[in-house]
Amino acid sequence: MKRTRYSEEQIIRILAEHEAGAKCIDLCRKHGMPEGTFYAWKAKYSV
Repeated sequence: MKRTRYSEEQIIRILAEHEAGAKCIDLCRKHGMPEGTFYAWKAKYSV
C-alpha cells in the first residue's frame, strides 16, 4: 500500500487555507503538490 505524504490533518489545513481565500496554484506551489491532487482532496474531504 502506498504511503501518503500528507496526513489528513495537513490536508484539511490546506483546504481550509483555500476556503480562507488562498488561490489553488499558490497553495500547490507552497506545499509542493500537483493541482490534480488538490482537486482530488477537495472532492474527497470537502463538504
